[in-house]
Amino acid sequence: MVQDLNLQKALIFLIPMKRFYFPFFLLLLVAAGFGFSAFENRDTMRTLDNDSFTNGEKLEYIVHYGLINAAEATIDVDKDIQLINNRPCFKVNVFGKTTGSFDFFLKVRDTWRSYIDTTSIVPQRFHRNIEEGKYKKKENVMFDHYKDLAVVEDKKETNTFKVPDNVQDIVSGVYYLRTLNYDKRKIGEVIKIQGFFDDEIFDFTVTYKGKETVETKAGDIKAIKLVPKMPKNKLFDGEDAVTIYLSDDQNKIPVLIQAEMFVGAVKINLNKYKGLKNRLALASN
Repeated sequence: MVQDLNLQKALIFLIPMKRFYFPFFLLLLVAAGFGFSAFENRDTMRTLDNDSFTNGEKLEYIVHYGLINAAEATIDVDKDIQLINNRPCFKVNVFGKTTGSFDFFLKVRDTWRSYIDTTSIVPQRFHRNIEEGKYKKKENVMFDHYKDLAVVEDKKETNTFKVPDNVQDIVSGVYYLRTLNYDKRKIGEVIKIQGFFDDEIFDFTVTYKGKETVETKAGDIKAIKLVPKMPKNKLFDGEDAVTIYLSDDQNKIPVLIQAEMFVGAVKINLNKYKGLKNRLALASN
């Protein structure tokens, strides 16, 4: 069953207060144009051009809660290609942890991993290992994109779910997003999204808001501005409470996320980067 409110489950990383987490991985849900027109078997997979990322890329972020550094996150693309379901895949690792006083109150050590098909930019396998205070969860998801199935395995059971064509997980979504051409989009254009997370299909929309220069720990960067529509909830202050910025270059890496929450303002800030496939759009260039 498709549930818009299930998006809140997918807004995964940090600011954990009574086990709700700041949406670091919201950026992973903003992939435009996910295929979802039908649930039909097919014999071939799509082919997408990718000039935006490659093996060896590494991005490091700092999560700020007000003036406090609350957490750190790293996203890297392994240097080796993996073979999953007889398809060559990028192995993308996401590591997140709390720091400072936040680490004292609720220690978080999360690992997320997606094996992304190098040709179609969809996940072939997804893994997460969650350690957040006393809460722990391990899960593996195998995708069959020919039959549109997701097989979810955890410590207790294995379940199979019907999923849309070219469905994304919350890690692979950002890499698909990075293959898109925003130069052809009009300001105010709405992008529709569909993905699979926590045993459910979720719907989402995001609006393209143009381009501007943003200040990050890695420098001032020319950026693409996206605003996702948030469902009514007790976490975010309004449906336009979150703004996501991607670098306005061929890389299109996430450089800044800002969120207005009822408990205060949160910012996810690019701190370091290496192994980019293309030159970063620094404002000084």
